[in-house]
Amino acid sequence: MPLSKICLHWSAGASYPCEVDLKAYHFLVDKDGKVYQGLFKPEDNLICKPNKYAMHCGGGNTGCIGLSALGMAGFDLKDKKTEYPLTKIQVEAFCKLAAELCIKYGIKVSPETVFTHYEFGQKHPKTRSYGKIDFTYLPFLPNLEKDRIGDLLRNKISWYIIQIKKGE
Repeated sequence: MPLSKICLHWSAGASYPCEVDLKAYHFLVDKDGKVYQGLFKPEDNLICKPNKYAMHCGGGNTGCIGLSALGMAGFDLKDKKTEYPLTKIQVEAFCKLAAELCIKYGIKVSPETVFTHYEFGQKHPKTRSYGKIDFTYLPFLPNLEKDRIGDLLRNKISWYIIQIKKGE
């Protein structure tokens, strides 16, 4: 099975990666748009062996790249507040990286292949991903409904794919 999916996350850590984040995701993007490589390569998720792959999406790790924006620590779902809000720069860098990964691995952007952890959990209620809230809120677009965020991110990723291919 090839790498065929990307799960989009918002890590439970602060604005910069910690050891837990680096183990859980293949790539992480901080509040300034800097990209970090996780401890595992995406290819490690082709065959998920205990302690030898990025365990980012309960019930959906095999063949799936884990990409995370950093900064959900202490997020209050009711009041939609955190000390580490996502930034526009961060989300743009995150979407550009997702576009580069889609190109590299031949992943076509669709809700079945590029999805938020929240969307995956909603489609797979019997997994550990059910009830995850990443992504259900963007602080710079506070009125965007949680069920529309995945579409917004996929549209940005698709736009970046076009821009990258134009520059080739």
